[in-house]
Amino acid sequence: MFEKITYMDEAYIYVALKPGVEIKTNLLSVHVIIEDSEKKVLGEITQIDNGKIKIKLLGEFEGEKLRIGLIRKPLMDATIREINKEEIPLVLGKKDNESLYLGQNPSYNGHPVYLNVNEFFSNHFAIFGNSGAGKSCGVARLIQNVFLNDTAKPYRANFILFDISGEYTQAFKDINQINPNYNYRIFSSNEHEPGAEKLRIPIWLLNSNDIALLLACNSHTQIPMIERMLKLARVFAESGERATQFKDHLIASAIISVLFSDAAPAEKKNDIFGIVAECQTEHFNMEAVIQGVGYTRKFRECFNIDKTGTFTEGILFTEYASSFIRPEFEDYEPQANVRYTLQDLERALKFTLISEGWYKNVQTYADAVTIKVRLHSLITGPYGKLFEYPQYITVEQYLASLLISQGKKYQIININMDDIDDSVAAVITKIFSRIIFDYSKTITNRGSIPFHILIDEAHRYVKKDQDTFLIGYNIFERIAKEGRKYGVLLGIITQRPVELSDTVISQCSNFLIFKINNPLDSEYIRQMVPNINEEVIEKQKTLQSGTCLGFGNAFKIPVIVKLEMPNPSPLSSNSNVIKFWGGGQ
Repeated sequence: MFEKITYMDEAYIYVALKPGVEIKTNLLSVHVIIEDSEKKVLGEITQIDNGKIKIKLLGEFEGEKLRIGLIRKPLMDATIREINKEEIPLVLGKKDNESLYLGQNPSYNGHPVYLNVNEFFSNHFAIFGNSGAGKSCGVARLIQNVFLNDTAKPYRANFILFDISGEYTQAFKDINQINPNYNYRIFSSNEHEPGAEKLRIPIWLLNSNDIALLLACNSHTQIPMIERMLKLARVFAESGERATQFKDHLIASAIISVLFSDAAPAEKKNDIFGIVAECQTEHFNMEAVIQGVGYTRKFRECFNIDKTGTFTEGILFTEYASSFIRPEFEDYEPQANVRYTLQDLERALKFTLISEGWYKNVQTYADAVTIKVRLHSLITGPYGKLFEYPQYITVEQYLASLLISQGKKYQIININMDDIDDSVAAVITKIFSRIIFDYSKTITNRGSIPFHILIDEAHRYVKKDQDTFLIGYNIFERIAKEGRKYGVLLGIITQRPVELSDTVISQCSNFLIFKINNPLDSEYIRQMVPNINEEVIEKQKTLQSGTCLGFGNAFKIPVIVKLEMPNPSPLSSNSNVIKFWGGGQ
């Protein structure tokens, strides 16, 4: 069918068809073998024009292995032929102990396509596609295939799925029917979701960066407030006299600072009364009794202003307050492993603001008020319950409680946040990801407990956002750059890749791309995804629903894959308007 090579450039060879040969099949996208006396090269037909064929050079064979890329081009007298049946598995992958069935290749009459398990799941991956292109079904089918695989049994797998629209439960709830050792578990923010457990996160597992995100902080001055608040929350969580003494010390120090300031007496009085209104103890409240020599005064009576413009009992109160100041508390470090609540944080914030004098500065006071309002709104709002946890638990114990319950190991954990606002859902996703990442870094045998964090509708959360403005890093970017060596792998699922973090996408090693129409998204993929070219971009534009373009480390070459429908399917199909318009149930 093919004549000799007529022309060759950096990436392509050009071949003429033999005269009089009838083209019985569509040769576009067909793979060919180019052989000379020294090597065998794989090519793909990309263009046919007036009997001339353009072939892209993809890689070369080394025995039974296909290596992508070429060190040296074939000779001009090389022969060209279509790939034969025995060679197809070298291109589409073959079933063995290291492979996973993905789907079928339409170009070769449904020949199975296999990917390399380690190359795919030991790296970050991304799945792109329009709404309705088969993206959700593709995710479900991919994970189902992992558990249907009869070679590598994923008993110790940890797939943490952030299900933003609550569509994957149906796809995974019966996973134990494949094997009774496989189990699925769902935690939901919806208290009434059937079969779901309540989503709860211990507030003490959040660090200052997490709290800053949760309270939508936007000023650097708020970070020290949060750090101090967390420290005081741990102090106050300690039971006994020590915590009471610490509170008295903070209040006394703040009041003494006001007493010796340059403010007018009336202003001092307002400030002191304001401190006591925010933070009260047995010894510091408006009715506390202060003992003088042969007489007593109530707290509020010590701040009457006489004709000379001074406090009537200024000396008495100064001696009283000074007796509660304990220098050893200035460098006191509370124990780290204590339980506290959002309400404890709110009380700690009040003491934070008086102890550091932040209420005196106009700017810092405004920043402090913002934190107070947002923290109180969280406590009284619908999302405060998400951070109510009944007993103290460590990070390791918490993660173990998600993955193991009553002796049962769960391989798929669904965090369903269908009824949570995007802003809060984004923070929760980041908190979980940070906790998993930090824990994985402490494991002695590094990478021995792999976690796969699958983020659906990732364009909502894995953004080019402003996390770095306050906290110096974006957790998804950190995981993308460092997580692989600790066994923390990202699976990014989105219909709008252009809105994703460039850093995260650039670190992904494997891609499943369903049909994408938006030219901005297509151009973004072309620019950001390694080893992609214009032909690959054009291919994905014509894909049918449920068919994707797979490429990356786990694939021999970029290959079109028609995935089988997942069984069962996720709840991702369109509404049947004809049925429901007619009153059908």
